[in-house]
Amino acid sequence: MAADQKWLLIRNYDLWSQLSDEEYDELNIVHNFIEARKGDYIYFEAFHHNKLYFVKDGYLRIGYIDESGREVIKEIIQKGELFGQITLEKNSLNGEFAQAYKSDVSLCAFSIDDFQNLLQKKPALALKYSKQVGSKLRQIENRLLNLLNKDVKARLISFLLQLALKQITEAANAICIPNYLTHEDIAHLIGSSRQTVTTLINELCAEGLITWNRNEICFPDVKKIQNHDPVV
Repeated sequence: MAADQKWLLIRNYDLWSQLSDEEYDELNIVHNFIEARKGDYIYFEAFHHNKLYFVKDGYLRIGYIDESGREVIKEIIQKGELFGQITLEKNSLNGEFAQAYKSDVSLCAFSIDDFQNLLQKKPALALKYSKQVGSKLRQIENRLLNLLNKDVKARLISFLLQLALKQITEAANAICIPNYLTHEDIAHLIGSSRQTVTTLINELCAEGLITWNRNEICFPDVKKIQNHDPVV
């Protein structure tokens, strides 16, 4: 990818959007830009990995291999999200892997030491980063609470609603989002089976809460689906 295209991807990322050209040059951010082909592992069974990643473009699967040798997918992340050592602690990924999914991906990567130095230089950047990490940790907590307290249909509704809320504006009440998830993906992420997810998606379509095809998921009335999931 050409240098000017890298700059554009980085500048469009919220965390870096307020930095001046001089600050970009000073922090050397563009030199931390990496690309990976579809199916490539960014890291695999990481234990001593000490990097933090910001997704500029594309999708990634985050998971681990269980004791029986099966892949367990913890989350599927997309443009604008972060992964890796998000708490800035070293050696805490516990066998996790990250893999480019569906398409090629563009990332910005920092070692923990380099990123901590960057945050020390730019307190405003540190504040924005702490808010982003706080939001991600709340998502993880909500997902755990859903697994403990909601039935499968309620978990599916909550999951789909979060996808919609990530992209909808305050003024809008309907949205279509790219469908990058298979029924199997969703089953992994909400703790269910593919067959059950397929049945429940068909039910939601019949109820008019969503429309679903290979390319996109549409929410004709987000408030209507929110009423089915009062705890957002």
